[in-house]
Amino acid sequence: MGDCCSTDHKKEAVAQEESFFRRNKGYIAASISFVLLILGIIFEQTEAAFFTHPVNLIWYIVAYVFVGLPVNIRALDEIRHGNVFSEFFLMSIATIGAFFIGQYSEGVAVMLFYTIGELFQDAAVDRATRSIKALLDIRPDTVTVLRNGREEVVNPSEVAIGEIIQIKSGEKVALDGELLSETASFNTAALTGESKPDTKSKTDVVLAGMINLHTLVEVKVTALFKDSKLSKILEMVQDATAKKSKTQLFISRFAKIYTPIVVFLAIGILLLPYFFVDTYVFNDWLYRALVFLVISCPCALVVSIPLGYFGGIGLASRKGILFKGGNYLDVMTKVDTVIMDKTGTLTKGVFKVQEVVTSNFDKQEMLKLVAALENKSTHPIAKAVVQYAGEATIRTVSIEDVREIAGHGLSGIIEGKKVLAGNLKLLKKFNIAYDAAIEGNVETIVVVAIDDQYAGYITIADEIKEDAKEAIERLHALGIKTVMLSGDKQSIVDKVAKALNIDTAFGDLLPENKVQKVQELKGQGRTIAFVGDGVNDAPVIALADAGIAMGGLGSDATIETADVVIQNDQPVKIATAIQVGKITRRIVMQNISLAFGVKVIVLILGAGGLANLWEAVFADVGVALLAILNAVRIQRTKL
Repeated sequence: MGDCCSTDHKKEAVAQEESFFRRNKGYIAASISFVLLILGIIFEQTEAAFFTHPVNLIWYIVAYVFVGLPVNIRALDEIRHGNVFSEFFLMSIATIGAFFIGQYSEGVAVMLFYTIGELFQDAAVDRATRSIKALLDIRPDTVTVLRNGREEVVNPSEVAIGEIIQIKSGEKVALDGELLSETASFNTAALTGESKPDTKSKTDVVLAGMINLHTLVEVKVTALFKDSKLSKILEMVQDATAKKSKTQLFISRFAKIYTPIVVFLAIGILLLPYFFVDTYVFNDWLYRALVFLVISCPCALVVSIPLGYFGGIGLASRKGILFKGGNYLDVMTKVDTVIMDKTGTLTKGVFKVQEVVTSNFDKQEMLKLVAALENKSTHPIAKAVVQYAGEATIRTVSIEDVREIAGHGLSGIIEGKKVLAGNLKLLKKFNIAYDAAIEGNVETIVVVAIDDQYAGYITIADEIKEDAKEAIERLHALGIKTVMLSGDKQSIVDKVAKALNIDTAFGDLLPENKVQKVQELKGQGRTIAFVGDGVNDAPVIALADAGIAMGGLGSDATIETADVVIQNDQPVKIATAIQVGKITRRIVMQNISLAFGVKVIVLILGAGGLANLWEAVFADVGVALLAILNAVRIQRTKL
């Protein structure tokens, strides 16, 4: 038994060692090559007796093999696949050429530092990719489901719609559903980027990825594991890295043209001086051509630019904003007009009582009678009145003969009194006189009559989101024009626009009218981002240059159509999305300028014989590392 355990431990230790070696073999090979290179240079400088030809050649070949052989093999593989002029080909030709002219240490140094640069690049890309895909870690592997009165721990994919799951304190929610418990508090940071706990009440929507903060809660499942909002978010995040920006596509195409050009220029540097220079020395001009090849390697551009877009997508994800590709980061930098739907984008889409006004009637008494009547209706406005009054106040109220008058409102006998509640048409229908001043009210009102006498009215309004004003202020600070579209009547839309300081607002619009308004603005040459949440917003989102969906409450059709999804429905994140795009673009352009600027200078110096291979490789690797560090900086940006 002891021998068996000992054998298992040995096997596990061997497996761990092999795994460590596989993960770090590039660094190990580079370290060995570095030590051999430094020792070789020391032996050369001290003129060690044994370190003469061919010992020094064999020594440097061994040092070269550790870092150069993988690159040489990769170059041959690229050539077999039709890609002759790759960066691997450039570095192989340059370093083998250095050995040919007797510059052994420089040949090793060029390949060593190129390899170190590649290792750093790979590490940076891997880190950025892991950051973007970090959401994958928030999906729990198991869930507790109630079946036949017993708790069963199963895989979330095995749970059907309608089943009830339990989430203990500290556990992650595995599936979308409806809260059955009276109240619960959740951490929604993984989905929205917000650390503030979100309190839910019975029947509220609970989404996969949230973390239960307190007592045991029960949730009725409303979507399969594969159809949850979290699963769709993950798909979007994974797809995002595959959609390249125009800048990335341009650089990829440019590299394919640029590399063969510099190879032929290097050949020209080597051969053309033979016809024009009296003291032509082949090895000297070959050395200049090799310097030219080393510095012309496009790896700084090819790696740092996509890394910049990875960083932008990662930063946005942590802020609760999902870009469906690097191309949309570019689009956001050009937006000069943001058009927003009103309900669900700038307002909460939930009716609330704003004010109760009476005319010679007790306010509480009128509210109680109206709430008792409205409790018999399922209309959102009726629910708002009942919620405001409180169900406890109407629990013992006697209600008789309640009737709904289509397009007008409700009538009924409440506590023995005849009560009418509805719009102005209702009072006109029953010939009840009212205060004419209320006809100019810009808000939605419920007018009330008790025993055929005008009693007052209740003002109902869709509540403006807390951060809506800040959202508009931030957009204006970025120099962006703001426009609001809504199906609500113009007077209501104008009031919201004035409260938020929106530049232009249009009301009384049908879905096709919204499309028309967007087309008009596009016809003026404006670059438009449209923000919406409803099914009727999908066509406009598709038409806009950048479509932004409110992902928390937004319809699936709108989220699918959109280019950018704001997870927590906060309009202030619209400006954040634009800022992320601008920051990403700025850093990408900095990297392009840095890479081209340094390369042009050193290319000229190399062709003129004023730069050696050491300077060329440090310039190439140094530029690549600076560009990578600059790109990684995006993810640490505070907004």
